[in-house]
Amino acid sequence: MSLTFILAISVSFVIAFLFTPVVKNIFISRNWIEDPHLKQQKTHNATASSSVPRGGGIPIFFAVLLTSLVFLPPTKQLIGILLGALIALIVGIFDDVKDLSPRLRLFTNLFSALIVVGSGIGIAYISNPFGAPVDLSYPRLVFNFFGPHSIWLIADLLAIVWIVWCQNIVGWAAGVEGQLPGYVAISAIFIGILGLRFSGDVAEFPVIILSAAIAGAYLGFLPFNFFPQKIMPGYSGKSLAGFFLAVLSILSGAKVATLILLLGIPMIDAVFVIIRRLRQRKSIFLSDGSHFHHQLLQLGWSRQSIAILYWVFSFLLGLASLFLNSQQKFYLFVAVFFLFSGIVLKVSRRI
Repeated sequence: MSLTFILAISVSFVIAFLFTPVVKNIFISRNWIEDPHLKQQKTHNATASSSVPRGGGIPIFFAVLLTSLVFLPPTKQLIGILLGALIALIVGIFDDVKDLSPRLRLFTNLFSALIVVGSGIGIAYISNPFGAPVDLSYPRLVFNFFGPHSIWLIADLLAIVWIVWCQNIVGWAAGVEGQLPGYVAISAIFIGILGLRFSGDVAEFPVIILSAAIAGAYLGFLPFNFFPQKIMPGYSGKSLAGFFLAVLSILSGAKVATLILLLGIPMIDAVFVIIRRLRQRKSIFLSDGSHFHHQLLQLGWSRQSIAILYWVFSFLLGLASLFLNSQQKFYLFVAVFFLFSGIVLKVSRRI
């Protein structure tokens, strides 16, 4: 199983690595490039952003799609995941080219999540660090539509909220070159490793392969996105990152808490930004350059250093997730929250 995991990463990596330059050249030939004068809040430097296209989600999607189809049978759940990802990709491409409104993007996020939940994927239970897992499979709504079906109201609603939340906050932590593909790949690898621990369980096989496909896709994209970048993830690459990681955390035995830990810094940063925007009576959908990576840039940190810092955070938290139980993960997340809060306050005072 470990060999299959590595092979799936390699296949996905090669597809993304070979396809990314093709997408880059197509976008440049059509002048679908980032305009720094229209995007003042972007953190990319002006000389790079004036000639760097978006559209990174295209090679990433096809790397995941082809790898999944090679290694996995076309089950209803897999089709639902890939169809939801396709919707996210199409909307992302439109945004990369034309810039859609944040509210329209949010609506399409909901549509992608509904497709996944409609394929039978939901959060049936969540871990309880202080006792038995919380069962969310009730109440159920059973109906007949070309056969018996059931809707787990709380489980499915939570899954929709979780997927949409991840699609947005993961994308928020993509302000510097290489930041997003690095920590997304690391997160996917650790979810896959956790799945390998239970490789005897047939239900874990899709998790292992999907984790490998996602990790390989973002690793194959990374060389072209790291400073000096040649192509950006764009909204297509960012929304797919959150979508795929959210689905992985649900599929892998409802390891939502594990993903919260893996994405601890982006998650906490997103909460701080939302609170700050609400207090200032600003729209939570509009960028205002107040994320943690923006603050580090103002302090004089290089883009490479910021990206690597996020990778290191994800790696260390992922490493911890391999050895900690639910209660220990909870305590670690609380500790990370207070530590990060202190760092943010200290950095804010120095700006």
